[in-house]
Order: sequence, then structure tokens, then C-alpha cells
Amino acid sequence: MRLTAHQIGILLEGTVEGNPEVTVNQLSKIEEAGEGSLSFLANSKYEQYVYTSGASVIIVNNDFSPTQPIKATLIKVNNAYSAFSVLLEKYDELIKSKKSGIETPSFIHPTAKIGKDVFVGALAYIGPNVTIGDGSKIYPSTYLADNVVIGKNVTLYAGVKVYFNCTIGDNVIIHSGAIIGGDGFGFVKGPEGAYKKVSQIGNVVIEDNVEIGSNTTIDRATMGSTIIRKGVKLDNLIQIAHNVEIGANTVIAAQTGISGSTKIGENCIIGGQVGIVGHISIANGSNIGAKSAVNNTIKEENQSWNGFPLSPLRESLKVQVVTRRLPDLEKRIEELENIIKNRLL
Repeated sequence: MRLTAHQIGILLEGTVEGNPEVTVNQLSKIEEAGEGSLSFLANSKYEQYVYTSGASVIIVNNDFSPTQPIKATLIKVNNAYSAFSVLLEKYDELIKSKKSGIETPSFIHPTAKIGKDVFVGALAYIGPNVTIGDGSKIYPSTYLADNVVIGKNVTLYAGVKVYFNCTIGDNVIIHSGAIIGGDGFGFVKGPEGAYKKVSQIGNVVIEDNVEIGSNTTIDRATMGSTIIRKGVKLDNLIQIAHNVEIGANTVIAAQTGISGSTKIGENCIIGGQVGIVGHISIANGSNIGAKSAVNNTIKEENQSWNGFPLSPLRESLKVQVVTRRLPDLEKRIEELENIIKNRLL
């Protein structure tokens, strides 16, 4: 699909500087772009490429003032990064909109309710009493168990598994290999030392506008619900245990593990490989650094934390500085001990 700089300018509410009729048919990084490409400049570190790029159209911030001649047509906007993300979203929607209909072989139970403009890929299984909202895309080899509810404009990529009774809201994206509603890790130890399984009879509730990365697992609740609130973004390879609740607009990076019944607040940022114990609460706006271990409840809102054991970020950084100096400090202590011994002799 070809668009002119003028058309893009209208879409982004920007100002065109250069040839408004130049056309583009692909999106590219500014350092790699060729003729017919649309790119953007949001970071001043990449300004050098504006003057050498082969891109036909480049989106820049309103305050950008070139210091050299530029061949490309510029579109000036308030925020170049946000504007380019709008185009990426439109491009993504265009690709997905081509998917429609029911591919074969696939299984759809007679009691399932399928909305309008839904795509179901080959080898998908849609069980009894499943509901799928309008405009949703169910890619091949996806499994939707009994009584699952899928909202509108949901995308489930290939191989997603959603266990029985789980609910997914509108505009949710779940990437390949994710498992929603597997049993929580619940066992009780018997008198002879053997473990007996505790039935997990709850479900998982995922609210609107959530995105879940590949191979992330969200366990169903023992009773009640494991809840992922609206706007949450989860990276790949995350483990979320039973009865966890994650607050709205929280983002969590890869390989983080959250133990059972922990409550995470809204607008938190949790780095990669963070370990969080069960039955604690994390305050709204908490920022937790990668590889941290969270062993206790965090009550203070909008604070940054880091380390093992967890401590306030500044304190953690000071500890790291002192730790790096330990060999030198040990040497100085030995020297002082020798001085004291010599004087005593």
C-alpha cells in the first residue's frame, strides 16, 4: 500500500516540509532506509542519519532544526516516536485485517458462540460454551477449553492454550506458547511424606488492553480468580502463580516469577529475573530493578528498589560501590594491623 507524505501528515496531524506528493510503501529504521521508505528520528544520537538516509519521508519532532541539507521530505510532529508508533499500529492492523473466516481442519463445538469477523486458524480447538467476540483472531493450534470467554478484537497467536472458565477482555494480545489457567502449584504433605494435589477450582481473569508475551504462564486460582488488570504488559517467559493480582498498567520484564496470592499495585515497573515471594503486597508505582528478590511487602508508593535482599535503590547502589572496594579495604586493614603489631613490639 502506498501513501503520500501529505496523507501521512494528515493522519499524524503534522506539518509537511518538502515534496508532499512523494510516496512510501514500507517502514524502515533510519540508518537502513531506502527509497520508498518511511522512517523517524526521535533520538538526537541518530541525527547523523537524517542527512545520509535514503528514506523518502522522515518523521521528526517540531523542534528539529537541520544543520545540513536533507533529501527526504520531513513531517514535523509533537512527538516523533509516538507518531511512528501510530503508523506501526495501523500497519499491524492492516496485516491482521486480512485474516478472516474459519480454516479447516479446526473444531468448533456446536454450543460455541462466534462473533462477527472472527478468524479461526487451522487445527484450533474451540470447546463447549466458548464465546469469542467480534473481530478476534484465533491463530492455528490454539486451544480454548470449556466456558472460556474471549472479548472483542482479541489476538491469540499460534499455540496459545486457555483452560476452562477463564475470561479474557477486549483488545488483548497473547503471544505463542502462553498458557492461561493451568493449575496453581498446590500440594499438601501427607503423614507419610507424600504430596497430595489440592484441586484448583478458580480461574484467570484478564481485563482489557493487556498484552502477554510468548511462553508466559498464568496459573488459575485455587478459589476465586488470578487477575490481570487492564493495560498490563507482560514480557516473555514470566511465571504468575495462583491468586496473584497485578494492578492496572503495570509492566513486567522476562523471566520474572511471582509466587501465589501476591498483590502487585498499579503502574509498577518490574525488571527481568525478579523473584517475588507469595502472600505479600507491592505498592502502586513501585520500580523494581532486574534480578532483585522481593521478600517482604512494599508499602511506600512510587519508590525505586533494587538488589538481594531488596533495598531502596540509592542504598543498594551505595552497597555495590562499597562491595567493589572490599579487596582494597581488606588490604588496608591488614596493613593497619601490621603497623599496630610492629608498634606494640
